[in-house]
Amino acid sequence: MGGRALLLLLLVSALVFQIHASDPLLYEPFDEDFEGRWVVSKKDEYQGVWRHAKSDGHEDYGLLVSEKARKYAIIKELDEPVTLKDGTVVLQFEVRLQNGLECGGAYIKYIRPQDAGWDAKEFDNETPYTIMFGPDKCGSTNKVHFILKHKNPKTGKYVEHHLKFPPSVPYDKLSHVYTAILKPDNEVKILVDGEEKKKANFLSADDFEPALIPSKTIPDPDDKKPEDWDERAKIPDPDAVKPDDWDEDAPMEIVDDEATKPEGWLDDEPEEIDDPEAAKPEDWDDEEDGEWEAPKIDNPKCEEAPGCGEWKRPMKQNPAYKGKWHAPMIDNPNYKGIWKPQEIPNPEYFELDKPDFDPIAAIGIEIWTMQDGILFDNILIADDEKVATSILEKTWKPKYDVEKEKEKAEEEAAAGADGLSEFQKKIFDVLYKIADVPFLAPYKTKIIDVIEKGEKQPNITIGILVSVVVVFVTVLFKILFGGKKPVAPVKPAAEAKKPKATVTDGAGSSGDKDEKEDEKEETAGPRRRTRRET
Repeated sequence: MGGRALLLLLLVSALVFQIHASDPLLYEPFDEDFEGRWVVSKKDEYQGVWRHAKSDGHEDYGLLVSEKARKYAIIKELDEPVTLKDGTVVLQFEVRLQNGLECGGAYIKYIRPQDAGWDAKEFDNETPYTIMFGPDKCGSTNKVHFILKHKNPKTGKYVEHHLKFPPSVPYDKLSHVYTAILKPDNEVKILVDGEEKKKANFLSADDFEPALIPSKTIPDPDDKKPEDWDERAKIPDPDAVKPDDWDEDAPMEIVDDEATKPEGWLDDEPEEIDDPEAAKPEDWDDEEDGEWEAPKIDNPKCEEAPGCGEWKRPMKQNPAYKGKWHAPMIDNPNYKGIWKPQEIPNPEYFELDKPDFDPIAAIGIEIWTMQDGILFDNILIADDEKVATSILEKTWKPKYDVEKEKEKAEEEAAAGADGLSEFQKKIFDVLYKIADVPFLAPYKTKIIDVIEKGEKQPNITIGILVSVVVVFVTVLFKILFGGKKPVAPVKPAAEAKKPKATVTDGAGSSGDKDEKEDEKEETAGPRRRTRRET
């Protein structure tokens, strides 16, 4: 009987331990207003207003960045510090960039214990932290930060160690979950929406910059390069002399005296003529708008002829051209290699088996952002990955699925409205670039006609893509493996074709115009503008 009681006691104890172990160390769902639980910084520079607000399209609440171009700072102190030295620790939170993120941060700082007397109302960018984790995007910066501040035991100074090659921030306006898992074997994993994006080792110099463990030696800062140290591997030959027949003044190109004007050249025809179908708008005011001029179009007579206008002999490469003479380079007999200071023992070097993490005593959000609508939610610290996964599945996943369906419906509606989805527009932009490839010049007009047809009928996008690719591959195959290459119309090399004048450029000559004048110009000619020209 006593054995059964003991077994029952052990089972109950194990169950209680398991329940306790599965509890988050910190969980902030923002179901209730944050006031009284979070402290907003009272520093003058932080003028941004935090709000307890619903996520767009949901009944779920979060902590909202409500104003543009502001600095924000808010902090929540933990009941008990969380140690990072033993076992697994999971840092996880949800962020939705409801208005996108062009320039700003959406990360969390995990604050280490502060000095006695520190007031949470003084929280700012100088407040020491242990880890900074989360999205940051501005200009060329687009990353999910993971920064560890680690104390050097030799110097007592804290050093920021940045994760190398972190994942990028999702570009959409949907809810996303960012997870950092710190393992007892020095491994750290970064997940986005539950999917692993990066794995690293805290003690690896390949994963953190600067490395957590400093190098054993450093360049001697007091070592100086000798004055007679020659780093030039090659030098001009001092014995070389310029040949007597070397003419440095000969031009690179000369007129081709053997060239003859192509038969059928139309000397008296201009390359462009006034559009005969264009008409002066009825509301055009010569005094206000300037003298009206018809837009220009290509002269149709020139399309069938070798060329129009005054013919000039083309230029050709000058066989006598040699350019400026330089003495040839020879091996430098005094070359000693690239000088480097000697290495000395690094006074800051130390050895380490595990990072000496400072505990987490508080979590804070301290950001400067140009966008509003950033919503933080479901901030979690746990010692069990299953707890983090469970909360992700229960809180984030249903919202994300709804947002994704809504995004898909909006894209389909937009495609129905203007004929092209964002994806299709990207495809056509690439096709236009392919049409500009030089060796496709003889086919450019036909290719663009096909592309413009596809823009009018989005349902045949794939067919258009295949057609252009076939043309591209066929021409490339001919060039590489033989076959008759397309011959462009004969034109003198020195005669460059003038760019076409668009309807808006040729409709008037009065300089700057307002919107009303722009409307006049658009009605001045019948030529259709493609999406590429807009």
